[in-house]
Amino acid sequence: MRNFGRIWGPALALMLVSTISYVDRNAIAVLIPTIQQETGLTGREYGWIVAAFSYAYMLGNPLWGILLDRLGVRSGMTLAVAGWSLASALHALAGGLGSFAVLRTALGFCEGATFPGALRTVMQTLEPERRSRGIALSYSGGSLGAILTPFIVTPIALAFGWRMAFWVTGGAGLVWLCWWWLLCRRPDLAARPKIDSEGFGWKDPRVVAFVAAYAMGAVPLGFILYMAGMYLSQVFGLSQKALGGVLWIPPAGWECGYFFWGWWIDRQVKRGSSIEDACGKAFRIGLVFSLPLAFAPQIASLPLFLGELFLAMFVTGSFIVGGIAYATSAFGNRRAGLIAGLGAGSFSALTAMTAPLFGGFFDQKNYSYAFWVATAFPVAGYLLWVWLRDGYEFSSDRANTPR
Repeated sequence: MRNFGRIWGPALALMLVSTISYVDRNAIAVLIPTIQQETGLTGREYGWIVAAFSYAYMLGNPLWGILLDRLGVRSGMTLAVAGWSLASALHALAGGLGSFAVLRTALGFCEGATFPGALRTVMQTLEPERRSRGIALSYSGGSLGAILTPFIVTPIALAFGWRMAFWVTGGAGLVWLCWWWLLCRRPDLAARPKIDSEGFGWKDPRVVAFVAAYAMGAVPLGFILYMAGMYLSQVFGLSQKALGGVLWIPPAGWECGYFFWGWWIDRQVKRGSSIEDACGKAFRIGLVFSLPLAFAPQIASLPLFLGELFLAMFVTGSFIVGGIAYATSAFGNRRAGLIAGLGAGSFSALTAMTAPLFGGFFDQKNYSYAFWVATAFPVAGYLLWVWLRDGYEFSSDRANTPR
């Protein structure tokens, strides 16, 4: 057991903190029907609040990635978690669009360190043969947090009001920091990483290919996370209490997907496939099974509708895990923080741009348009990845051809 903690302790710590970060960010999505009743927020205004978080998260991810690659995870994660915990707690004082937007901006920027910190920690503390499992473990905290959020915030909100839920979620990060500082006595966590830009170039088409696969493939993830509560309330008439009992189901698919796609890609590689070929297969399978989401508004059965959301979030894992595996294979481990930041930041940028659009569709009851748009993004992302990947291979072949 002691050996298990020595090997997997850092990855588990980052799984836990990513769980906390997703509880912090998803609390508003679970509680939005109650918040709307008290504050009068419209669906479009809620979309702008989501966008405020997402734009800040978009900027924070690559910036924190660069910082963590240089400063190290001990100090970097301490700063980030302290900042987002304070911002989360102060949501309890918000009362309208402006105050929510400011606090969501602060929360989003600080939480931009979540996945750069996770990938950076895994690369520093695990041997290569364990890193795929370490990535799946540390990243899975996001989906676990989305699962747990309804069970944590709904009882608190029903008993003490929605504002108390934010005080509690904000306090959880401060508790985690105590454990983190004890854990960071380890030399591999305390050390500053050595960075190397060799093999990484901003003009490299593989960078954009990675961003396209990760971010565009994951658009349904953000759509379901932020809009499912509104849809279930407006269409199925679920109360705040009832939402707390079902909103864990879609992200459970996300959680299962992380581990399944990590295992599946590793298995393909062991059978002789290259990382790139294994990721391509994962993208194609995920793409096929993401298409039924477009027809979800035609599902009248609540269990079947929730099952479709579960499937959609499950296959999203193919684009996230596959995208990270593709990028780390292409660019190595030295810029792990930046790679993670680019992936999560670009996904957040698309979430920011689409959330007001989806919110407007919901205000107008045009649910089918919203689901069709969300479903179209993985198709476009996969096609862009193929085009850019093939273009890079073609240019590489030309460069290596003797003249």
